[in-house]
Amino acid sequence: MSIEQNKINEMSFEESLKELEKIVERLSTGETSLDELLSLYEAGVAYLKHCQSRLGAAEAKIKILSEQLSPRLDTEGNNG
Repeated sequence: MSIEQNKINEMSFEESLKELEKIVERLSTGETSLDELLSLYEAGVAYLKHCQSRLGAAEAKIKILSEQLSPRLDTEGNNG
């Protein structure tokens, strides 16, 4: 399995997570050669980094949206 970083970057979080789960399942069998194990591990790391990146971006967006909402809630609370 070769890693195509562009392909991974275009994947959604859910797609990457599914691929990562497949890799973990495959590694768990214990029936992989050393070369295949290294290749799967490398791919797994790439999918994991992508998932972490997507989660980080979502977290940052939620934080920004929450901060935008907070002043409005404070203002509305004082007027009611």
